[in-house]
Amino acid sequence: MKKAIFALIFFTSFLFPPQIFAQDSYTISGRIKDINNGETLFGASVFFKDTTIGVITNEYGFYSITAPKGNYTLIISYMGYVDLSQEVTLDSDKQLNFEMFTSSEELDEVIITAEETERANIKKPEMSVSKLKSETIKKIPVVLGEVDIVKSIQTLPGVTNGGEGTSGFNVRGGAVDQNLVLLDEAIIYNTSHLLGFFSVFNADAIKDVKLYKGAIPARFGGRVSSVLDVRQKDGNSKRLGLTGGIGIISSRLAVEGPVFKNKGSFLLAGRGSYAHLYAGAIEDALKDNKINFYDLNLKTNYKINEKNKLYLSGYFGRDVFDFSKNFESSYGNLSGNLRWNHIFNDKIFSNLSLIYSKYDYEISINSMKFDWIASINNYNVKYDVNYYASNNFKLDFGGNAIFYDFDPGQIKPTSSTSPINRLKLDEKKALETGVYASAEHKISKKLTMEYGIRYSSFVRLGGQPLTNYANNRPVIYNSSLGIYSEGIAIGETNYKDDESIKTFGNLEPRLGLSFQLTESSSLKAGYSRAAQYIHLLSNTTSVTPVDVWTPSGKFIKPQLSNQYALGYFKNFTNNTYSLEVEAYYKDVENRIDYLDGSELIGQNNIETEILNGESRAYGLEFLLRKSKGDFTGWLAYTISKSEQRTLGDNVEGPGINNGNWYNTAHDRTHDVSLTGIYKLTDKWTFSSNLVFQTGRPVTYPNAQYQYEDITTASYSDRNSNRLPAYHRLDISATYTPNNKPERRWKGEWVFGIYNVYNRKNAASISFGQNKETGINEATRTAIFGIIPSISYNFKF
Repeated sequence: MKKAIFALIFFTSFLFPPQIFAQDSYTISGRIKDINNGETLFGASVFFKDTTIGVITNEYGFYSITAPKGNYTLIISYMGYVDLSQEVTLDSDKQLNFEMFTSSEELDEVIITAEETERANIKKPEMSVSKLKSETIKKIPVVLGEVDIVKSIQTLPGVTNGGEGTSGFNVRGGAVDQNLVLLDEAIIYNTSHLLGFFSVFNADAIKDVKLYKGAIPARFGGRVSSVLDVRQKDGNSKRLGLTGGIGIISSRLAVEGPVFKNKGSFLLAGRGSYAHLYAGAIEDALKDNKINFYDLNLKTNYKINEKNKLYLSGYFGRDVFDFSKNFESSYGNLSGNLRWNHIFNDKIFSNLSLIYSKYDYEISINSMKFDWIASINNYNVKYDVNYYASNNFKLDFGGNAIFYDFDPGQIKPTSSTSPINRLKLDEKKALETGVYASAEHKISKKLTMEYGIRYSSFVRLGGQPLTNYANNRPVIYNSSLGIYSEGIAIGETNYKDDESIKTFGNLEPRLGLSFQLTESSSLKAGYSRAAQYIHLLSNTTSVTPVDVWTPSGKFIKPQLSNQYALGYFKNFTNNTYSLEVEAYYKDVENRIDYLDGSELIGQNNIETEILNGESRAYGLEFLLRKSKGDFTGWLAYTISKSEQRTLGDNVEGPGINNGNWYNTAHDRTHDVSLTGIYKLTDKWTFSSNLVFQTGRPVTYPNAQYQYEDITTASYSDRNSNRLPAYHRLDISATYTPNNKPERRWKGEWVFGIYNVYNRKNAASISFGQNKETGINEATRTAIFGIIPSISYNFKF
């Protein structure tokens, strides 16, 4: 820790060039909001016209801009809003707050075209970042008409998933657990509802979605692949409002309005499904089945004064399954965050967050008369500071500490006649801390850099006994049988609650730069190193709520990644189109791999089922976007490779697949997505989404052996086969009967068809023997065919 502190002191002292302390400069600061609802605008551009002086608002709509004494035209611009312009005389420090109209508002004032803002993607060193606004997400066709944030980001380059009915998402060849998913800064461990058909994010409650695919800012830590930063709405501070919708699978309602005598606002959004009502209609045998979900979003804020503001946000979501009253299961997320925004002065903004997050699941098997309950809890304190030193230099620094409590499960018999005995797996506790400093530095008119460093540490704490193994090997190789097996246990070591079992520490440098080739094009490069100390254990591609997370420790090392990226960015045709081309290479050390036939559920000694390996991913991404006109949309294409290798050096033996590189389960060679949105009239808008992906890797049997009437299958190398290619076309039409801005009640009908040409995409292929003919056969399982949908959305 001392080394980290000295490194940060050196780093921050190096970052302050003498020229930033100009004596004849003054600062304008404030917040940018939506005039209709008071929502702060994250990512709005604030700049002085005909200069290179400008900044972007932070997550809370705060900006600070400094310039030499003089007269300026201040312009505020944000996509989807009418640009603001104001003449200012800069002869002292000023505080100016602004409220913006949406583009749909009918205004008499002159609309300014802010080309400086439209070139922000060219000038900023930020790369490998994907942004989607809630309004855009709602226009993308989705299954069963349910608006889905996670499905929407999968239309962007470098983002895939395991197919229909799978949870989570994969970024640049990374696994699901390598993504840090945040909802108002709280960690979400399972992003799925209905076993992956929908996500936990209610679009009516969401303001901003940002996915960092590679150049992850230094303020984020704990994952090696990506960060999905989702921000909830603050709530309408101007008037009471309702937003909602009624669909064929679920309904939702959001209420928001001012509170505390207009010193604050609130948002309360709920959503529930009624999928179980269709089960009985489809087949009488399913009438006793129950499958549904519900969730609740809450957020409120209170303005103490101009420099202090409090926020309280929370989320609760649950999925419930009941199959023929024999098998019952429920799982869900719970999170809460209390935040304090404080403005020290016109240059320094800070945020202190106290965060709680939990994921748990429960399984009941009535025929066996037992319940199984497991959970992961974490408590997080986080402090971030933004220092707007000058127009050419912005410094962010801060730190956080997360305490983890892993409860991998306990089995409770529900009756004295249960054949299952009570079992309690050992709880695991850990503490993860991190400190960081990061700067955005405009070196010259053409060159801008964003560089930073993060130091993270992880302490695996005691409180449970740990098994000791002969030669310190929890896995051994049996050369006579040619298989790996559990190591030889030679006793236990008991650790006290406050005792450290294992401590890790890592420096994580981050670097991004942008070199402007012309007014409309630039080259960008980035490097990031990240450490991940907790791991999701899963050796199956099937979707279950059983997420077993385990911390690094004596036998499990933290994952360490290095990612390199190079990109070309260009705007053309008067900034109507933009092109992004990025190449990347990523390697990960200490990636967990699983022994053949490993048993992860109910396993107290996970280390006997796994090996430490490595992975790598590389690819080329293209994104062509049209952002102006009646027709908008984007074409995304990714060609990539994702591989894994496990040598087995530390336990001898050949490793997995004889130590050769093999495809990870989420490798997709080709991934194409074409999304189009066409506004025909003020009442009709049409959209479509065409998807093509190379089939995911699987392992097929390649032979069979028969001995004494017992048939045994032999399998090919791991993930050496593939499912057939995945593709589908979705379309939707939105009809708005009355779209007048002055009308309070606004409603729209959304008609959609998912998988228009009824493609039976393979979720899996199983092999077996036909009982009648005795011939071996393969069976394809497809989850969705063509699905029409209709929903009604409203806003008041």
